[in-house]
Amino acid sequence: MSTTINDTNFSFPKQKNIYKGKVREVYNIDDELLVMVATDRLSAFDVILPRQIPYKGQILNQIAAKMLEATSHLVPNWVVASPDPNVTVGHMCDTFKVEMVIRGYLTGHAWREYKSGKRVLCGVSMPDGMIENQKFETPIITPSTKAAIGDHDEDISREDILVQGIVSKEDYEQLETYTYSLFKKGTEIAAKQGLILVDTKYEFGKTKEGQIVVIDEIHTPDSSRYFYAEGYDEIQLKDQKQKQLSKEFVREWLIENGFQGKEGQQIPEITDEKIEEISNRYIELYEQITGEQFVKADVSDVLTRIEKNVTAYLS
Repeated sequence: MSTTINDTNFSFPKQKNIYKGKVREVYNIDDELLVMVATDRLSAFDVILPRQIPYKGQILNQIAAKMLEATSHLVPNWVVASPDPNVTVGHMCDTFKVEMVIRGYLTGHAWREYKSGKRVLCGVSMPDGMIENQKFETPIITPSTKAAIGDHDEDISREDILVQGIVSKEDYEQLETYTYSLFKKGTEIAAKQGLILVDTKYEFGKTKEGQIVVIDEIHTPDSSRYFYAEGYDEIQLKDQKQKQLSKEFVREWLIENGFQGKEGQQIPEITDEKIEEISNRYIELYEQITGEQFVKADVSDVLTRIEKNVTAYLS
């Protein structure tokens, strides 16, 4: 088992403060730049699990870097540089307090809601008679409010976002346009690799100059769900489970073992074998979605490596 990143506590040049999210730790550099460190923590049902996944942070960071670069001509993004395999440096932004979730297929949370009898999700109607993993006629946007660490994100409708003044009408319409554009491009990239981009979420912020940009990560296994295109139709006809490349397999394992993040529930034991399985699944997604072999970074002294690389960049 390699060394993993659970917690960081760096002191970079001109550092002002640190924000610690579920899987990322963000360092404010002089109110101008953000240094985002992708840890190896794993969260599910908005709960941070007690063990880390080898190379997960590197995988997320490097997929996001490739995807942000591939979509930068369509939607501006926050990235300035990636000085370390686990680190992205970008412009400091005021973050919109909603996550733009877009779904091309009825799966995951949407399916669980649908199966319980609901036909409206975040103000969007879903037709009767659908089965799990069925494609929507057109992708639907089902936003959620961004939660603080440990709290659950909550579904919210477009109408409620506007009525509550969470986002202005003009800005929200831009977020929708960017969300559809990113999802369309992500779908095309996935298709070239024999994958289906099932659903995903995007986060946006506004720079000091007032430009809306996509921030954080895009099209990673933490923010997105993928199916294999080959065999999809046949599996649907048999009403069987699709093979997924996403974090959903972790959620399904937790559900099978009696955990959904609800009060009083215990996180099941995560064995070394399960850790290795999850790590291998993340590597598999990296190689499938990028079409490139994953190269493991040197993690013999991973925190020193990150500190050295970031300090050199900032200097």
